[in-house]
Amino acid sequence: MPSVSDPGYRLVAAAVERDIKVTAVPGPSAVLTALALSALPVDRFCFEGFLPRKAGERLGKLREVAEERRTMVFFEAPHRLDDTLAAMAEVFGADRRAAVCRELTKTYEEVRRGPLGELAVWAAEGVRGEITVVVEGAADTPGEKPDAAELVRRVQVREEAGERRKEAIAAVATEAHLPKREVFDAVVAAKNAARTGPGEGKEQPGK
Repeated sequence: MPSVSDPGYRLVAAAVERDIKVTAVPGPSAVLTALALSALPVDRFCFEGFLPRKAGERLGKLREVAEERRTMVFFEAPHRLDDTLAAMAEVFGADRRAAVCRELTKTYEEVRRGPLGELAVWAAEGVRGEITVVVEGAADTPGEKPDAAELVRRVQVREEAGERRKEAIAAVATEAHLPKREVFDAVVAAKNAARTGPGEGKEQPGK
């Protein structure tokens, strides 16, 4: 599945922005197919399965994963989809990006992408078929500072997806609520460490 671990999701996202239809050949799991078609990041993800049927338990489960940074994948029955999306919008925020994937690899395949709030309104009209929901992971909030290694990893993911380093650093800085200079310094330090190796490359006084 090229979109998982590889930067294929950038290609999918670009195609979606241009209204180019994206699909996948039948595979062994709706999880990977939905991830590939969601146009959401797939470098890290988790599978949460079906949520509880009872409203209170469903909200409790969603609150448990509200701060999850990885892209999340859920299965849901069509007659509960509107309630589930409404609960997700309440817990995760109506603006959190998501994709509802219906009848994947079948004749009436449909992928509806958008903010959770809009998807909840759409689903209220009724949706049929087998449903997989993909939800964007939580963004960093002010006060939660990723370490240097995590900043470097995020920049590398974006570079591998085709972004220029300057753009990748700016995007990561925005996500992490940090100055661009701090992310830039972390990337440079990691690059120097990889080039020189442990204990090497330190400038001596007078040089």
